[in-house]
Amino acid sequence: MQLLRLNALAPNLEFPQTALTIGNFDGVHLGHQAMLSQLKDIAKQQNLKTAVMIFEPQPLEFFKSYEAPPRISSLREKVEYLTELGVDYIVVAKFDNDFRNLSADTFCDILKYKLNTQSLVLGEDHHFGKNRQGNSEFLRQRGFHVTDIQNVEVNGERVSSTLVRQTLQAGDLAHAAKLLGRPYSITGRVQYGDQIGRTINFPTINVRLNRHKPCLHGIYGVEVICETESLKAKVDQAHDSKKGIAGYDETALFGAGHVGTRPAIQQDHPEWRLEVHFPDVSANLYGLLMRVTFLNYLHGEKNYPSLEALKAGIDDDVEKLLEFRQDHPQFPF
Repeated sequence: MQLLRLNALAPNLEFPQTALTIGNFDGVHLGHQAMLSQLKDIAKQQNLKTAVMIFEPQPLEFFKSYEAPPRISSLREKVEYLTELGVDYIVVAKFDNDFRNLSADTFCDILKYKLNTQSLVLGEDHHFGKNRQGNSEFLRQRGFHVTDIQNVEVNGERVSSTLVRQTLQAGDLAHAAKLLGRPYSITGRVQYGDQIGRTINFPTINVRLNRHKPCLHGIYGVEVICETESLKAKVDQAHDSKKGIAGYDETALFGAGHVGTRPAIQQDHPEWRLEVHFPDVSANLYGLLMRVTFLNYLHGEKNYPSLEALKAGIDDDVEKLLEFRQDHPQFPF
């Protein structure tokens, strides 16, 4: 797979002939996966390379900023999922004022002359160009082969990023996993926080979210895997007897995850955080790239009246989540 920035492509680049699909691909859910499967079939039939154009930021993030819907997946996560699905090229289009004002004709020229696009696979009601001037028929009239993909349904529901987002926000992790074709996870590096957790005897890792705000909000049972080495081995190597609670993957640890703005902590500028407490663990994990998989929704974020009440609440949460792990010796969904 090659990752390309559209605005950085050289004008004289000799690009291979491509079959292309376009969209946000937020979550890379079952509907997206069906589209990519069709794209690969067409590319094979027509001896083309596969390409996916995604937008960064996503259009609603450009128009609405922090009022935009929360992201399901970061750019890194999208690239990882698309790579796993066997895409040859991922083209990232910078969505800004210049891009939003492109006419449909100019956009067609980009497809034809920059990306050497011969064939397109598009979702239902796909429009592009300033004021949504272009659509599938517009592209066909300009010589492109276009395949329109029908919606994918799960349990009678149309699979969409909006549905995945709503399902995650409702805490239904099992149904979200069905819509995504995998358990929901967030990937990010462990960064320094304010270390308040240490002061109440619940140290946490602070995992960078890489998005304005996440789809989740509350307390969760999570499994954490380090993307570069075995997390379990890393903890075992620490000069401490605390080895943690095993996850379901042999390299993973189980933890108590918190996603939110921490209303119980006085802050001048509250920010969204993903924090994970590993019971019975003492190790330096800063800088490691972690994948946090969400297994069980416990409850929403609470505004405790004091740090003492917060500590008691966390203690109760950890106890309940450890009971969940004990009651689920096999992966829960």
